Amino acid sequence: MTSHIPYGAYARKALLGVVQRVLKEAAHNGIPTPHHFYISFRTDHSQTIVPDFLRESYPDQMTVILQHQFWDLCVEEHGFSVVLSFNGVQEKLFIPFGALTTFSDPSVKFGLQFMPDFETEDTAPPESPEPPPASPDPERDGEGNVVRLESFRKK
Repeated sequence: MTSHIPYGAYARKALLGVVQRVLKEAAHNGIPTPHHFYISFRTDHSQTIVPDFLRESYPDQMTVILQHQFWDLCVEEHGFSVVLSFNGVQEKLFIPFGALTTFSDPSVKFGLQFMPDFETEDTAPPESPEPPPASPDPERDGEGNVVRLESFRKK
């Protein structure tokens, strides 16, 4: 059955809201010890802004750590900017929330994983894959998972 309610989009927006709120608090109050954030993002997202040498070294994805040495963290509606030091040189990055792939705080074993959102780019979204063919095996669903019919029967 096809859902007419975009649950995935709603959940993604809510979870990105958690990241946005945590980063806003860090921008205003700093990051309290022992917390620190690992943030992975797509460098090939059209709205990601990183220095050329970083894009050359990390053409698809990279991870930054916000802990002690970061400056000018500024959180906006669609992303955040931060100044980080690379080989002793401070560089400003802009990371759109749509480019995030993971956000974690290992100090408390918290983590979120995202599918990057490339729909904001000028390119057309990829075509949807064909749905899997119906399985001839009544004990398997269309994705190959075993479904035990006995668990649904009244005893």
